[in-house]
Amino acid sequence: MSTEIKQLQRTLTEFAQERDWEQFHTPKNLVMALNGEIGELTEIFQWLTPEQSLSLPENKQEHLEEELADVMMYLLRLADKCEVDIIEACHKKLIKNKAKYPADKCFGSAKKYNEL
Repeated sequence: MSTEIKQLQRTLTEFAQERDWEQFHTPKNLVMALNGEIGELTEIFQWLTPEQSLSLPENKQEHLEEELADVMMYLLRLADKCEVDIIEACHKKLIKNKAKYPADKCFGSAKKYNEL
C-alpha cells in the first residue's frame, strides 16, 4: 500500500482515538457516514447542467474539495477497519473492469458490460 495512504490512515486513527470515537467507527457506522457524505457531494451538482458541473464557481469548488476529502477519509477509515488494502483492491478491480469492458467493444458507449 502507498506510504502516503497508510500514513493518512494512521493520522485518521489517531484523530479518532484522541476524541474517543473509535467506539463509533464500526464498519456499519462508517458506511452510513460515507453515504451521508456522498449525499452532500451530490448536492453540489444537483440541478446543474453538465456544462455548469464542469466549471464550478470558486465557492462551490472549495465546497467540492471539502466533501471529496470527507468521502476519502471515511473510505480510508472503512478500508482500514476492514483490513482492506484499498490501493491493491483498486488495482484488482481495474483488471476485472478491463475484462468486463474491453475498449474495442465499449469505446464511446455507456452500456453496461452485459449489454455490450
